[in-house]
Amino acid sequence: MSQLPEWKHDFIDLMVREGVLRFGEFTLKSGRQSPFFFNLGAISSGHALRQMGESYARAYQSEALQCDVLFGPAYKGIPIATAMAIALTAADTPLNIPVAFNRKERKEHGEGGQLIGAQLRGSVLIVDDVVTDGTAKLESKSLIEAAGARVSGILIALDREERLEGRKESAAQALELDHGLRVTSIVNIRDVIDYLGAPARTIENVEERRNTIIAYHQMHC
Repeated sequence: MSQLPEWKHDFIDLMVREGVLRFGEFTLKSGRQSPFFFNLGAISSGHALRQMGESYARAYQSEALQCDVLFGPAYKGIPIATAMAIALTAADTPLNIPVAFNRKERKEHGEGGQLIGAQLRGSVLIVDDVVTDGTAKLESKSLIEAAGARVSGILIALDREERLEGRKESAAQALELDHGLRVTSIVNIRDVIDYLGAPARTIENVEERRNTIIAYHQMHC
């Protein structure tokens, strides 16, 4: 039997149902062959966005995270931060946290600049889908600090937990070790393995999928 909390099970259910978490053979940006792929950009319906935001809000409160502003890096982080902020207003302990995000390119006309939304102040939580090599998160950190605020941490959907090339740490671990940035995830790859081992899964070849991911995890994590 799975030991996952029900809300985390529901989150992975959502990811599978919406095609965010897919199983098969995928070539990653690093060139590594992966038996699964995660793309939160596949979330597109209002209902799914609401559920996604609720999961981020639940993780925020379950992990006792704190911040003055939510920051969603362009592009995937923008709907995540927005949905999460809305969900937090309806949480068991309601919170009204402002949202900011960035443009990929600085705007030179109109109001100009690269940042949109709330003023970056105090502590800022970066919310995104995954951490790959940490580069994008460090770019966000630079933007936030340049505005006079500080990063309180990073909240992501899935921690793949894979070691970086030439290191024994994962990307999330390296961000904390090298830059003092704590990374919190809603779920990690061990949770996915746990989920796939639960009864009555309707995923095609679920046992084979699970065993392949276990072998991948043992090799790369």
